[in-house]
Amino acid sequence: MAVTRRSMREGRLSRSRRIRAVLAGGLVFGVGATMTLAAWNDSEYSSATFTAGRFDIVGAVDGAAFSSHPTSTPIGSTAALTFSAPFGAMVPGTTVYALFSVKTANPSVTGSLQLSVASTAGTGLGPYLRYGVRTITGTTCNATTYPAGTAVVADNSTMSTAGTGTQTVAANGGSTVNYCIAVTLPSGADNGAQGLTAIQTWQILGTAS
Repeated sequence: MAVTRRSMREGRLSRSRRIRAVLAGGLVFGVGATMTLAAWNDSEYSSATFTAGRFDIVGAVDGAAFSSHPTSTPIGSTAALTFSAPFGAMVPGTTVYALFSVKTANPSVTGSLQLSVASTAGTGLGPYLRYGVRTITGTTCNATTYPAGTAVVADNSTMSTAGTGTQTVAANGGSTVNYCIAVTLPSGADNGAQGLTAIQTWQILGTAS
């Protein structure tokens, strides 16, 4: 049977419609099959509380009864050192000794100490005097224990001389630094020193570490 041009055109149109129908069906099928898959998940959280440490030092003139002396004023607020005789009536060639012990309070972090001079007052004896400071192992500060100590202020220093180096104190009062202070009225002091006074104030500066 002869195939006419009309039948050929109709055949092509029919195939085209079927292809479009398949494509359309495929598109519809693809859209209908689209789905969202949510992944399962879980979390862990951590936190911490931070607290600043405390640094506090205390001193004692007898190596036992420690308390805080944080300021040099008013008069009487400092630790009153107990010098050996005859510190109230010194004559040329005499040396007097006094102990000052320092440690951290409890609680307190560890730290370092440095000795300095806060002031020298009085009626003029200060320029005549000379002194030295050493750290000692015990709490007995005298002419016998002083020479065996470790120098903080060199002997025969003027009263305005600060200490060299630092001393370490453990946390929570775990260790004590015992300063042995020796003050001398030199044998060459002239008559102008008679009756004069000196009021010396030292500072032990503590720094947390």
